[in-house]
Amino acid sequence: MLVHKFLIRIEEERGRLLHWAPLFLGTGIGIYFGVAAEPTLPVYAGLAVLIVTCAVIARIWPWGIGPLAIALGLVGLGFCLAGARAHHVAAPVLEFRYYGPVEGRIVKIDRSQSDAVRLTLDQVRLDDVGPTQHATMVRVSLHGDQRFLTPAIGQRVALTAHLSGPNGPVEPGGFDFQRMAWFRGIGAVGYTRVPALLLAPPEPGLALAVGQMRQAIGAWVRGVLPGETGAFAAAITTGDRSAMGSETIEALRASNLAHLLAISGLHMGLLTGFVFQAVRMVLSLWPGLVLRVPIKKLAACVAILSGGFYLALSGGNIATERAFIMVATMFVAILFDRRALSLRAVAMAALIVMTLHPEALVEPGFQMSFAATTALVAVFGWLRDRTRDDRAWRAPKWARPALAVVISSFVAGMATAPFGAAHFNQISHFGLLANLLSVPVMGALIMPLAVLAALLSPVGLGWVPIKLMGPAIDWIIGVARSVASLDGATGQVPAPPDAVLPLVAVGGIIASLLTTRARWVALAPFALAGLLWSQTVRPPVLISATGGLVGVMTDQGRALSKPRGESFAALSWLENDGDPADQDIAFARAGFTGDKGRLRAEIDGATLIHLTGRGAGGQAPGACAVAGVVVLSGKLTAPTPPDCVVLDRATLTKAGAVALWPEGGGFRIQTARDAVGNRLWTR
Repeated sequence: MLVHKFLIRIEEERGRLLHWAPLFLGTGIGIYFGVAAEPTLPVYAGLAVLIVTCAVIARIWPWGIGPLAIALGLVGLGFCLAGARAHHVAAPVLEFRYYGPVEGRIVKIDRSQSDAVRLTLDQVRLDDVGPTQHATMVRVSLHGDQRFLTPAIGQRVALTAHLSGPNGPVEPGGFDFQRMAWFRGIGAVGYTRVPALLLAPPEPGLALAVGQMRQAIGAWVRGVLPGETGAFAAAITTGDRSAMGSETIEALRASNLAHLLAISGLHMGLLTGFVFQAVRMVLSLWPGLVLRVPIKKLAACVAILSGGFYLALSGGNIATERAFIMVATMFVAILFDRRALSLRAVAMAALIVMTLHPEALVEPGFQMSFAATTALVAVFGWLRDRTRDDRAWRAPKWARPALAVVISSFVAGMATAPFGAAHFNQISHFGLLANLLSVPVMGALIMPLAVLAALLSPVGLGWVPIKLMGPAIDWIIGVARSVASLDGATGQVPAPPDAVLPLVAVGGIIASLLTTRARWVALAPFALAGLLWSQTVRPPVLISATGGLVGVMTDQGRALSKPRGESFAALSWLENDGDPADQDIAFARAGFTGDKGRLRAEIDGATLIHLTGRGAGGQAPGACAVAGVVVLSGKLTAPTPPDCVVLDRATLTKAGAVALWPEGGGFRIQTARDAVGNRLWTR
């Protein structure tokens, strides 16, 4: 009986099966990224047979089990797409530490977490390293005196740098930078403290023409609007955030306004929407044209072209490409006389993005943008249906624009909050207020002025709209700083278990797609996700991949073994703990005893000793007599007892970062390599 009712329910959803397709395709992609070993050829062959079999079943029995076969086939297809993409982007990765001359061409300029200028180079040459042994693309942060180089896209530069392959997670189960670098083609990362030198100026050509144009436009915008105002304007017009100050960026993050900097769905939607309405209004001034030409469709075509230009101007990154696909799908719906803002259009956009870039599924940009879009379309669709009822309450016409802004800000904020909190460990308590004060200014003033600047630039008047953008941008920056300075503006939350976000996504999709009382089923995955998140237990001990930093959980929070150095790992640990403390504050906590170079920690009856400095390798045998685990920041130089666990530099290089869990008077060891598994990007 239950199976019969289930099949009947599936048939009731037959007209909306496309809406459910992204869920199953995404499930297959998620399974690929979650498996512990790289799938072999027989696995893909078996999946190919499964996909064909499911297609045949769906063809023969379109009713009953047909939709179930389609769902299963989509899961297999998603898995295969992710695997094919991972192999397609394969590029050499530097397999050793390198220090020496580096020569390459600048293809991207941005800033590192430490606010240093960072260059991405291609056509790389390393000294005494064969072309098959070194990375084809590297990313280098510039520290120290760099007076001899003003970086520009297309320049060929030479520098002396420390390079290594991309690092794995800073803790087991943490953010996998190795995987992200693999899909972006980055085979080595590093830094230099000596001046970089210009070898050759940018060469003309189509390969980097867009990047050079972006940089030129960004410099022109910053010339019209100096300071942080111009840096903000350049960021939203060209995607270049390299001139933004770290304090301003942090204020935007704390006030939940950082999404205004990223050229994503909001910007693309505002720009193309403004172009669509403006073209339609201008064309409607000619009655004869209105009678002969479908101006709505013509305006949609112009909007798609403007979005494509904006995509190219912003550098064509995945987030902007995703936004363009979404708005283009909606305008194409207009061309075919379909409703533009519909869940079908959102589903089509999601399918296209996941097909082209399966790796986007595990990135916060994809998750947050589609969560916000799906929720907005579903909620406003429900409100539209409600207003068709003559008995339903309707807001006065003068209040509807303001009410729409309030509803959209609230809905988008609620939809993206779990994903933002999970990825960034931060909740903005006054984010709704900041967005209500800023998003209307962005949509009504800044983006239309940006379009006017593009139209007037050929006649030399583009500076006028850019200048007019200044007060509006200053308003947004002022709102960000004011909101960020409020007491309790932000709250920290610990990183959730891996199952939480998939459960939230499934719950959100069920709530958005089901149209009957069955949508209350969505409460089950939401409740389970909340329960799992509330029961999060952080590792009592974390050890960095170099052995130079150890973090021990105490009643005050995690205590760190040193106040400076390896700051990325230190801050990541504290953020994942939901701890707002800085590294030096965490170092001052009472978690370790002993002298510098020989620290001792007691965790639930188990003992750990951390040895650093010269001669540390020779002290390990003595430390083994009193400790269950000995951590070395260098190389082990003396034999130790067989039952002593020593984590030295060589061991940690293979294992990656380590988490320790007290167990039976000793420690249970979990490594980052075990958590990630043997994948293409870890070899």
